[in-house]
Amino acid sequence: MGNTVGSFTQEQKSIIIGSLLGDGYLRIVPGRKNALLEINHSFKQKEYVDWKYEKLKTMVKTPPKIRKSNGGRIAYRFFTRQNPELTFYRKSKKSLPHKFELNPLAVAVWFMDDGSRSRDTYYLNTQQFDFSFQQQLVKMLKNQYGIACSLNRDKVYIRIRIKQESAKSFKNLISIYIIPSMKYKLE
Repeated sequence: MGNTVGSFTQEQKSIIIGSLLGDGYLRIVPGRKNALLEINHSFKQKEYVDWKYEKLKTMVKTPPKIRKSNGGRIAYRFFTRQNPELTFYRKSKKSLPHKFELNPLAVAVWFMDDGSRSRDTYYLNTQQFDFSFQQQLVKMLKNQYGIACSLNRDKVYIRIRIKQESAKSFKNLISIYIIPSMKYKLE
């Protein structure tokens, strides 16, 4: 089988989409044709990385490993094998497939990766995406789940803010998918 693998399950696709909306990163190794997905979080989130690994391990060659960065940060990460289904990557720009499903599991993974709570509402850190894509995400959350959002300036960048009147609906949408070590983000 080498480094390339077949199709993803629906659960794996949801986790991949949520990861790409969050901290996940696609990469094409020089000289290779297909992209791979890197899952990389702080070692403090080891349980979360291990959960992702268990869900994606049919697409992974080696289990997660600890890595020290130049700045002294200790990370915990793994990579999927290369896969043609991941090869929608646009060099140097965070990207997702042209059409993707934003189901509750994908939203939950996105929140576990890059979400936070502030007072009576939630934020999804989408600063790495361009303005029009962020508008598309706001529209998807509203149209699919009735969750009212706005784009909110966070210092220099813009992120998604769940409006206070939709905070409970948002929490209800994702809470069954949030793993125990990440529940603190909802409280």
